[in-house]
Amino acid sequence: MGRLIKTESAGKDRTRLTKGVVLAVRELAALTEPGAEARDLAAFIALALEAIAGTIEESVAAWEKRGYWVKADRFRLEWDWAGQLGTRMRQAVLNADWATVAQVAAGAAQKLYKITVPPGHRLGRPWVGAWEQLKKG
Repeated sequence: MGRLIKTESAGKDRTRLTKGVVLAVRELAALTEPGAEARDLAAFIALALEAIAGTIEESVAAWEKRGYWVKADRFRLEWDWAGQLGTRMRQAVLNADWATVAQVAAGAAQKLYKITVPPGHRLGRPWVGAWEQLKKG
């Protein structure tokens, strides 16, 4: 068996997830009533933010191996918010606390304000089924 080459890096995953979060926040802001779609959107935001937080250590591992400790620590601090907001969003969605969901979504949008998602994006609707996935664990 040959070597396995991973084509998706942590940076690419993080970029895809941040664009998905921006799109989901837009869709969530456009909704007027909390329902099944709002639950899916909020659950996707929670899962995506937690996944973004999970990519950080993978990204800084190479820098730490070369002794770039300050750069690694700055990067961790720069993305520390993702795990915190993801945890808050998870709790808010599971408790159906829509005020906190709106607050956390606004916080995520504020952190990701530089991310642009063009109108003709190919992301689709990544939040479909996210509520079921969040309930499972």
